[in-house]
Amino acid sequence: MPELPEVEVTRLGIAPHLEGQKVSAVKVLDGRLRWPVPTKLPKILTGQKVQSITRRGKYLLLEMDTGHLLIHLGMTGTLRILPSTDCLKPHDRVTFEFGKLSLRLHDPRKFGAVLWHANTKGPLEKNTLLQKLGVEPFSAEFAGELGADILYKASRKRSVAVKQFLLAGQAVVGVGNIYCSESLFEAGIHPAKAAGKLSKPQCARLANAVRLILKNAIAAGGSSLKDFVNSEGDPGHFMVQTKVYDRKGLPCKVCKTPITQIVQGQRSTYFCPQCQKR
Repeated sequence: MPELPEVEVTRLGIAPHLEGQKVSAVKVLDGRLRWPVPTKLPKILTGQKVQSITRRGKYLLLEMDTGHLLIHLGMTGTLRILPSTDCLKPHDRVTFEFGKLSLRLHDPRKFGAVLWHANTKGPLEKNTLLQKLGVEPFSAEFAGELGADILYKASRKRSVAVKQFLLAGQAVVGVGNIYCSESLFEAGIHPAKAAGKLSKPQCARLANAVRLILKNAIAAGGSSLKDFVNSEGDPGHFMVQTKVYDRKGLPCKVCKTPITQIVQGQRSTYFCPQCQKR
C-alpha cells in the first residue's frame, strides 16, 4: 500500500511535468473507486492550469484555478506520466491529458480516490478527509523537540501499543507499516509497549527516527512490495536497506539476535528482542 514516501516520490516525479500546464481533457474510464469520481470532473478541470502539486499525508493535492484535485493511491494505485499516444491498459481508471502528456491513475483494486474540492467550499484544510490528520513529519511543527512534545502529549493515558498509535496517523502522518517497524527499531522501542508509557526521551528518539526513516525511504524511491512504481514506472528500493522489516529469523544488523515477527492489528510487525526490550 503506497504510504507517505511513495506518495512523495510520486509527487516529485509528476510535479516538474505538470505544474504550470493546462488540462486539455479528462477521461474517466472507470469512476467506481473508493468514492465515485465526480461525473462533472472532466467539465470542471478542462482548461484549468495546475498551479502547484503538494501532499498532505497520503493525499496528493493538485491546486487548480478554482479548487483542488485530491488524489489518493489507495492500496494498489500508481500515477504515471506517459505520452498521450500510449495505449490504455487494463485497470487504468482516470487519465488527465496535458497536450502530448497524460497523467494516468492505474488502480487494480479500485481503493484509490479522485475527488474535487472547489474553492467555494472553503479552505482545503477544512476538508473532512484532511482535517483530522496528524502533523506532517517534515514540517516545522514536528522539528526537534516539538516532535517529541507532540508524541508525548498525544500518547498520554493511551493503552494502545505504540505501533498502533503510530499507524493511526492522528499524532503524526505517514508512518505506514514498514516505516513503523523501522522507526521503532531505530528508536530502540518495543512495538508492543503501551503508548502511554513512553518517556519523554523515548518520544524524542522516536520523532527523530520517524523523520530519518521516512527521509531515507524517499531517497530510495519508496518501497515496492507488489504494485508500487514511480511516475516513470520504476520500483522503489527501500526494502533492500530495512533493518527489521521482512527479516524474520535473520540476524539483527546491530546485535545479531534473530529478528522476531508478531502480528498486531492483523499486520506483521518485525523487531529485535534484544535491541528493543519491552
